[in-house]
Amino acid sequence: MRRLERSVPSGHRALGVLGAIMLAAGLIGADGAASAQDQSAATPKDTIFARKILMDTVGMNMDELEGMTGSPMPIDMDEAHEHADIVSVLLQVFPYVFPPGTNQWKPGVVGRDPGTDTYASPDVWTSFSDFYKRASDASALAFKASRANTEGEFRGYMAQLRQACDGCHARYQKTE
Repeated sequence: MRRLERSVPSGHRALGVLGAIMLAAGLIGADGAASAQDQSAATPKDTIFARKILMDTVGMNMDELEGMTGSPMPIDMDEAHEHADIVSVLLQVFPYVFPPGTNQWKPGVVGRDPGTDTYASPDVWTSFSDFYKRASDASALAFKASRANTEGEFRGYMAQLRQACDGCHARYQKTE
């Protein structure tokens, strides 16, 4: 995934985003110091939980953004840029919280734990390059929205981002 230059958002949201990213990185062994150590403490269920936290944070920011674009009121572009930037950062990280050991979907399970059982389709792993590209493309759209100069431009990127998210969910998320 290509890296994008960005500034770190200020305020308490940045701490939540950074915390989610650090948790995810630690759980999948992305920290250089941790890679030489025993990683067995981070179970697949821990990684699934981390990606759910990450996706919930994307969802909360998307809710804020869609509330802005769905309102007839003028958009606070500074606020909109901050939320879109957070979404962009999280979508860049997202594919990395899908290591092969978390491919644990089983159809027909009763009593699925919403916190630690996966709803990711096995297609994530069999078509990982497509999944990765979709996350990268969505991240790029969110980044463009975070730099939009006008409300019209912002709304256009947000409409494209919603389509990208819906398309990925339709392809890679189980609903049962």
